[in-house]
Amino acid sequence: MKPSQPPPEAPALQAAILRPDPAAAFFTAERCRILEVLNHAGDPAVSVAEARVAPGVTTQLHRLHGVVERYLIVKGRGMVDVGGLQPSEVGPGDLVVIPAGVPQRIGTLGEEELVFYCICTPRFTPECYETLGE
Repeated sequence: MKPSQPPPEAPALQAAILRPDPAAAFFTAERCRILEVLNHAGDPAVSVAEARVAPGVTTQLHRLHGVVERYLIVKGRGMVDVGGLQPSEVGPGDLVVIPAGVPQRIGTLGEEELVFYCICTPRFTPECYETLGE
């Protein structure tokens, strides 16, 4: 039996200016549009994605295992439901902190699309995501 080999090291982090391509955005089962800004194995400490939620839509109730998430609201108004907090209205400049494993969802208020950045530590991977219902 061969001894196990350590996994190959991720490439070293390099200085960069990232300009994500809006054409790379995709819709999720969570009911929002996601544009990955930063999410790769070479920088496992963090991921950043732009999320867009259409007017009248609330994202699916979910939680992230082992990942702390932050929503930085940049456009529109929304209603966020996080863990044991009272549902709260949020708008541009607000930062919502969501500890790992805490149920969460966010929906738009009004007729304007809600736009926010999802900042995850460590980085988001599909394996950490758990759907909790509608």
